Amino acid sequence: MSVLSPEQRGDLAEQMLPVAAHLAVLVHGDGGPEDVREVLDGLDAGQKDALLVVLAGLVDPEQPVGKALGWLDFNEHGSMVVPSWSEHSSVRDLAPEPADTLDDDYVDEVAVQRFVRGLPVDVTDAEFLTAVQHCVAMGMTLADLDQLHGWRRKTAETWVNRLKKRYQRSGRQFPKLSGVRKFTEDEVIAIRERSAEGATDLELAMSFGTNAGTIGGVCRGRTYPQYGGPIRQPKVKPGRNSRTVWSESTPGFLEKAS
Repeated sequence: MSVLSPEQRGDLAEQMLPVAAHLAVLVHGDGGPEDVREVLDGLDAGQKDALLVVLAGLVDPEQPVGKALGWLDFNEHGSMVVPSWSEHSSVRDLAPEPADTLDDDYVDEVAVQRFVRGLPVDVTDAEFLTAVQHCVAMGMTLADLDQLHGWRRKTAETWVNRLKKRYQRSGRQFPKLSGVRKFTEDEVIAIRERSAEGATDLELAMSFGTNAGTIGGVCRGRTYPQYGGPIRQPKVKPGRNSRTVWSESTPGFLEKAS
């Protein structure tokens, strides 16, 4: 499958879905080992690789092991071969732990910004965590990330939890994902200057990895008052004092009344 394009791999996986369903019903009682062997013998190496991917995709890794495999009660010797239905550990818990090595700490900010905007981009673990920090600062949740990228529910949460374990095993402190975004003096000045030039708070929030409310505070000088840059002046709403009060003593009153 390595020589195929992503589109070709997707097409092949789709072709293997009926085969995966056939194997499922065979294994669940509609057939035996000979039937399974017959199905597999009719596939080439690439099709078998795709079949494995499809079969893995049919299993929910978060469901309890007892629910996933509880139908396999006993083997041919009469011994129970899987946990009972009361077993609550997940299928994921049976998977071997990944290697403790982490990706390089280098972060491509362009990739991070594309990720934050929901655009298709491949990111490393370090870039993913940086993007999560930006999204959390903008008021987003991990569930919002799933929706933003069209992922299955809890995909972002699972990625974060997996990285937490790898950081712990590596003896490294896991990055803080929450908190108020801090800006340097140059960033504050840049935000205020771009705002004065017409950039919206939302545009600036996306550029600097925060939310529009935080940007508004920076532009109005409520935060970082010690730094320079053009301060946004409050809008003056017309009040009673700005209106002309007409009376008989007002010059021109009689002319206007007539």
